[in-house]
Amino acid sequence: MNRNAFFKSLALIPFGGIIMKLNALQKEVEKLPNSPLMPLLFLGHGSPMNAIEDNQFVQGFKHIAKTIPKPNAILCISAHWYTKGTYVTAMEHPKTIHDFGGFPKALFDVEYPAPGSPSLALETKQLIKNTEVGLDQHWGLDHGAWSVIKHLYPNADIPVVQLSIDYSQPAEYHYNLSKQLASLRKKGILIIGSGNIVHNLGLVDFANINNVDYGFDWAIEAREKVNYQLLNGDFNPLLQYEKMGKALQYAVPTPDHYLPLLYTLGLKNKNESLSLFNDHLLAGSLSMTSVHIG
Repeated sequence: MNRNAFFKSLALIPFGGIIMKLNALQKEVEKLPNSPLMPLLFLGHGSPMNAIEDNQFVQGFKHIAKTIPKPNAILCISAHWYTKGTYVTAMEHPKTIHDFGGFPKALFDVEYPAPGSPSLALETKQLIKNTEVGLDQHWGLDHGAWSVIKHLYPNADIPVVQLSIDYSQPAEYHYNLSKQLASLRKKGILIIGSGNIVHNLGLVDFANINNVDYGFDWAIEAREKVNYQLLNGDFNPLLQYEKMGKALQYAVPTPDHYLPLLYTLGLKNKNESLSLFNDHLLAGSLSMTSVHIG
């Protein structure tokens, strides 16, 4: 029986279905083979329009996909699933969420029909010990996930699961939570954080919306400070970014787009390499800086 038929058969169980399904999923989890250590990515996803444009940032996403092994599945931590508590998408067929407004119809027409992975969702839930993780059947894939993953894997043939960000917890909590997911990297799971390090929409210079390498002084300073810590491997100051000066306070007015970076950094092993790509400022108050580890 193939994987899709397996999950369809579970849905037909009339009595005690939840318990039986969880038991069956547990067996699926136990079957996941070990593999060489998968790399880690943080992707600066920027405007939703990147989903349908072919610009230098999109080319950067496509290039990085060619340099890493094809994953068995993807676990994505997106800035756009910001919840009270922690959840993981556990449906077999996640919907494509168009969680934005004011863009062309062509963007709303995009569908990214990647399958989900209930077994990966269950394993993620089991690995996280410091908080209860809910198995979500309603969310899907928001644009922080699909708008960039579609460039990495345009055939939508890699299962994708999203892990939400608990907005009630501080930065260090998220950094430490991610460490509990380390074993997934040995099972061919590509873990992606998706956000933007410098992300102040309130100060975007719309007259220069497409002006690459144009940043306000504070944005330039914030980018330089964060990049220095990233490339030198000292992540502790990044866990207390509020104390890194006024520039970081402008760059991170709310933590939603910043926290996915910490999930990626928390999973880095001591001797792994870290490199940057798409490392450009945009429209004065945004950065597209992305991180590759491994």
